[in-house]
Parts: sequence; structure tokens; C-alpha cells
Amino acid sequence: MALATNHSARAENLKKLPLEPNPVLVEQARERAESVQNRVADRITAFSGSMSFVYIHVLWFAAWIIFKVEHYPYGLLTMIVSLEAIFLSTFVLISQNRADAKRQAVADQHWQLVKEEDRQNEELLALSHQILELTKALHAYAAAQSASTAPEPSRVNARPAT
Repeated sequence: MALATNHSARAENLKKLPLEPNPVLVEQARERAESVQNRVADRITAFSGSMSFVYIHVLWFAAWIIFKVEHYPYGLLTMIVSLEAIFLSTFVLISQNRADAKRQAVADQHWQLVKEEDRQNEELLALSHQILELTKALHAYAAAQSASTAPEPSRVNARPAT
């Protein structure tokens, strides 16, 4: 029970922390925003992935059919929708490429962090070995000093004659 309470308290504290964006992603977004083509593609992708896009198309198709813009089998509407699908699939691919670029940027940053941590671990391991060797040397020195300053056992146990 105490473990669950401790875990939930820790989760609540984590929720209170401010979320900081990954600096690599911030830099990538800044670079991406510099290109007009990328900004247009991002806006089209954002809109085409929204419910507003769906509602507009439902209204458009319904109006096309209700107001009899053309007769069944709706050849022009079919051609327009097919062209739109071609362009939208291209924008979806652009969006996937952007997502892949973000993942790659984060993976590259993570790899640099792993390499830096590995270097630090090697350094800490070398320092630990040095500390171990110094500790052994200090222990040997202390043992040698204690042996040289300790009274001889025969004198300690010997009693003066009375």
C-alpha cells in the first residue's frame, strides 16, 4: 500500500515539472520553418489530417450530388477526388519523411549522449582502479607500520620477576 502511494506521489510530482522541448527538435523545427515549401506542406498536412477536412468533404460531396452538378456516375467529381488523393498521398509521404527526420535527429543526439556516457564510465572505471590500487598500497603501508611499531610479543607477555 505504501509503495503504491509513494509511486502515485512521485507520478504527481513528475506531472508538475515543466516540459522542456528537445533542443534538437527545436532546432530542426526552426530550420524547417525557414523553407516556404516546408511551411506550406506542414499546413496542408495538418489541415488534411483534421476533422474539418472530413466535414468539408462530406458537405462538398453532398452538395455536388444534391445540386446535381453532374449526373451519375460523377466522372468529374471522381477525377477531382482522384487528383486530390494523389496530392494528399504526396503530402502524407512528406509528413512521414519529416517524422523520420525528427526521429533520426533524436537518435543521433541520443547516440552522442551514449558515447559521452561511455567515455565518462571508462574514466570513472579508471579512477576506481586507481582508488583501489591506492587503497591497497595504503593498507599495505599501514600494515607494515603497525608491524614495525608493535611491541614484541615476548616482551608484552613477559612478567618481571618478583
